[in-house]
This record gives sequence, C-alpha cells and structure tokens, in this order.
Amino acid sequence: MKFEVTILGSSSATPIFNRNPTAQVLNINEKLYLVDCAEGTQQQMLRFDVKASRIDYIFISHLHGDHYLGLVGLLSSMHLNGRKKELKIFGPPPLKEIVDLQLKYSETTLHYPLEWVFTDATAKGIILENQDIFVETIPLDHRIPCTGFLFRQKKRLRKLIKEKIEQLEIPVAYYSAIKKGNDYTAPDGTVYQNSTLTIEPAEPKSYAYVSDTLYTEKYLAQINSVTLLYHEATFLNDMLDRANQTHHTTALQAGEVAVRVNAEKLVIGHFSARYKTLNELLEEAQSVFPNTELAVEGKTFVISE
Repeated sequence: MKFEVTILGSSSATPIFNRNPTAQVLNINEKLYLVDCAEGTQQQMLRFDVKASRIDYIFISHLHGDHYLGLVGLLSSMHLNGRKKELKIFGPPPLKEIVDLQLKYSETTLHYPLEWVFTDATAKGIILENQDIFVETIPLDHRIPCTGFLFRQKKRLRKLIKEKIEQLEIPVAYYSAIKKGNDYTAPDGTVYQNSTLTIEPAEPKSYAYVSDTLYTEKYLAQINSVTLLYHEATFLNDMLDRANQTHHTTALQAGEVAVRVNAEKLVIGHFSARYKTLNELLEEAQSVFPNTELAVEGKTFVISE
C-alpha cells in the first residue's frame, strides 16, 4: 500500500527565501490527505502536481495563520472548479466559525458539503478510521491549543503464496477466507494449514506529524517506534530561550525526540525566517539522530510502498 508524504511548505510564520509556510500532503493508497494549509498552498499544489480534486480530508493543527490561512482560498477554488463530493475538515472548533464568516461575507455557498470533525487539544483520540488507516490527534504544548496527527496503517491481511495456491488449484472464492487466516479443505478432504498457504504481511507503518510545540515528554509515548517522524525545528539550540518563550522546538531537541521514541527516520521543518540556509539546523539534529533530513519543499518521503 502506498504511504508517502510530500512537503508543500516548510517555513514558520512567514514565507521567505523561497520557503512557504506549513503544508503537506499524504498519499495513502491513492487517497490524498492535506495536513495544514498555509497561504500559498494552492500554488505549491500546482507546482508539485497535487490535484485538489483528489483531496477528501484536510487536517488543521491549530489557528496560527501560518497553518491555516490558505484554507478558505482552497475551499473557494474547489467550489469554482465544480467540486460536488464531500470534504472532511479536522481542526479546532473555532475554525468552522472562521470559514463560515468568510463565506458569509463573500456571499459564497459551496456546491459541495463540508463535514467538520473538531479536535480536542487536551486529549489524544482517534478522529478518522477507514479501510486503510487510523488517524489520532497528538496533544501538543503551544501558545494556543494545538494538535499533531498520527497516521497509522491498519494491519493488512495475510499474503497468499502464489505458487502454493496455483499448485493446489484453490478456487478464487476461497482466497478471502485464507487471507483472513482460515485453513483450506480440498475436495478430497485434505486440510491445508493456513501457515503453508500464506505469509505474514508487512508490519503496519506510521507517520507522526508533530506541529508547533514546546519540547515536552507528554507526547513521546504516543509516537513510540514511529516509522517516519516529522517534527518542527524552528530554531537552532543557541536560541533555546526564544524557543521556550514561543513554545517551539530546536533542531537539537527534535533529534532528541527521535532518539527517545526510537523513530526510524526524522524529518525536520517549520524553519524560522532568520535562517537563509538550513545546513546548520540539519547538522544539529543529525548530531544526535543521524537519520534526519530536511523538509525540502517538493520532496516526497516514502513510508511504505
């Protein structure tokens, strides 16, 4: 199952030095999930060939402008381009009021329905489940209510051993039951154990999106052993006091989080506009967690294939 994330924006409060504020898109089994939607997100989607018509889920971490100010524009473009199918939006309760107010005063009635799912920044919880994944909120510690999002694959069915299935000429009608773990009884009464017909599927993969937050321990257990961790890294550690004051994280701290949760890979982003180049931030995170990369705009990180 395809499971990958493409970076659309990696700057913090302002767009600068060819970096746009935060937005990402996940492709999970050919369904698209937009995570945060700063100003300029539509342009980035065009630039990196992300089709808005394929997005059915939008997740907004919190109500600082560099994470949601592109949302109403995107909703309006979907409307103008003839969208009819439902769009689900997950975010803080006041977000609906903001969207409703802007639509009201522009006298816009969307031609498609919005389904709102409100997040609670005080407690983790599953906010979406479909045939492919679970999505949980990750309570964070920012200046205003803020959540991250944990995307977890569902455990797949067992995989058929093609050669064995063909050798025994097992009818297709039995495939589903065998994948679910059932044995197969042949017409002559011979019972073939499931373990001889199938193999274990790959372990489910996961992606944690840790948005703006002070470095704390309260979210670490929830993201333990995550496959790919995106973590904000707004400042270098020589600006730790500023990071604490603004409830952000340093690159060094992001690396320490990755170590503590036993992540397979770390991607850092949400870079302060004060940094024209990002090598120092990368090197600082890599000093404690070598398997770290930058959230370079347009780059796609494959979680599973």
